[in-house]
Amino acid sequence: MNRNQFLKSLGFSGLFVSLFPLKSFLSIQNRYTKNQLIGKGNPDIIGNAYTSKMQKDTKVAFQKMKNEAAKEGINIEVVSAYRSFEKQKQIFENKYRQFILEGLSPSEAITKIIEYSTIPGTSRHHWGTDIDIIDANFPRPESVLEEEHYYGDGPYCKLKEWLNEHSEKHGFYEVYTNNPSRKGFKYEPWHFSYKPISKPMLQEYKNLNLIKIFQEENILGNEYFTSEFIQKYRNQNILDINPELL
Repeated sequence: MNRNQFLKSLGFSGLFVSLFPLKSFLSIQNRYTKNQLIGKGNPDIIGNAYTSKMQKDTKVAFQKMKNEAAKEGINIEVVSAYRSFEKQKQIFENKYRQFILEGLSPSEAITKIIEYSTIPGTSRHHWGTDIDIIDANFPRPESVLEEEHYYGDGPYCKLKEWLNEHSEKHGFYEVYTNNPSRKGFKYEPWHFSYKPISKPMLQEYKNLNLIKIFQEENILGNEYFTSEFIQKYRNQNILDINPELL
């Protein structure tokens, strides 16, 4: 090989080495589509019911966790799993109409809704990685997902104690933790997320233009979603979560 051929070969190799990491990086960054991230279609969702639909890897991990808990007499039951954009839109808009009829202003209605419920297109349940869970060994209270049920003499306190010790080794992390300095959604001791999938999904989700999505989907009340409101909602309700999931 002469000098020119050698330099040409060296240059090509250097170009390949420099481009390959970039190509790999881009493929990782574009792993999920916008529709997957906002709950409008995901081929990785499996299951045939509201409480059984999950992202396929999440479902496998959940079943392993459920089986382990069963050995200690705990019957983990999912009361909410994958939630589509349209389902979340229905929940949000029904609450919006209700609060307006009760005399709240649009801004007050939205503020009250987002104490616990998400704006459609922003729910972690859109990803199929997040689940709300109870212990099916006990009769369901009239209002199931209440903090009081998971502590003290509550029916799900044994479940919560078990989850505190074992859930993370199965990849499931509490999302809205009981941290007094945390803002956004209130504490939810029942809500767990499968970190191996939800964490990279959140990284890509952060690149979405929420204002544009809210306008395109014509969400009821979106004209009151100011830039300041959306920025605060993004920082507090979407990103002020368990640091392990960021």
